[in-house]
Amino acid sequence: MKKEQTYDLVLTALFTAIIVIMAYTPLGYIPLGVINATIIHIPVILGALFLGPKKGAFLGFVFGFTSFLKNTLTPATLSAFVFSPVIAGSQFGVSGVLRSAYICFVPRILVGVVPYFVFLLIRKVTAENNKSGRIVTNALAALILCFGLYAFMGRIAEGEANKTLNLVLAVIIAAAFFAGMYVLTVRKNSSAIRYVYAGLTGAFTNTLLVMSGIYILYKVPYAEATGKSVDALLDVILGIVSFNGVVEAIVAAVIIAAVGMALAKVKAPYVVRVTETKAE
Repeated sequence: MKKEQTYDLVLTALFTAIIVIMAYTPLGYIPLGVINATIIHIPVILGALFLGPKKGAFLGFVFGFTSFLKNTLTPATLSAFVFSPVIAGSQFGVSGVLRSAYICFVPRILVGVVPYFVFLLIRKVTAENNKSGRIVTNALAALILCFGLYAFMGRIAEGEANKTLNLVLAVIIAAAFFAGMYVLTVRKNSSAIRYVYAGLTGAFTNTLLVMSGIYILYKVPYAEATGKSVDALLDVILGIVSFNGVVEAIVAAVIIAAVGMALAKVKAPYVVRVTETKAE
């Protein structure tokens, strides 16, 4: 037990250090030509899976705190107030402090909680004797991916002439995803499916909660700060979700699956260790 606690403490410190390094260096972002996809949430997701939701929430708080410091001390844009309760407080008073604190911290903390329960749910739904559960889960993910990719490619190649091509490409990629996941998780019965969907939901938790929070809590100020009209802001928000969100989710799914399965060889995920302890 003491050895396990020491191992958890070391792993928590390691993930914390990785988050800080990523936040203040280019390592936290992957250039994809048209955008940069952040991967700072990845050590938070891994922390949730291998250390449990409490330590995952702590790592999410660290993620949010680095964002708070960065936007407060070295604000790069006029919209930095969204992630800085200090700047927001000076502009909007107490309500600004509360609104920015929510956007800066709550989504990031939940990134360290939600993937844990998704991992647990997927493990139950896609149990070895539940082949239909694996198929349905992969089909739903492929459908969501199809819609996301269609919106994603629509941001790159706009126009009526490209809509049909975008749809065809989105369907082909989604079908390939489903086929690959079918082979990996149904025929080979791999545990990769748990890590893939934990990574997907962790990334989307951050993107969806941050962007919806900005739209609901800071619609007018954010539109003014970014030079957008209030009427067009919803389209901008949806564009970011479908554009950044899809890319970041795919990147997170791949890295979480690869690193998670490798790390599982030396340390079982928290949900597995808890189950084994209860069984004993």
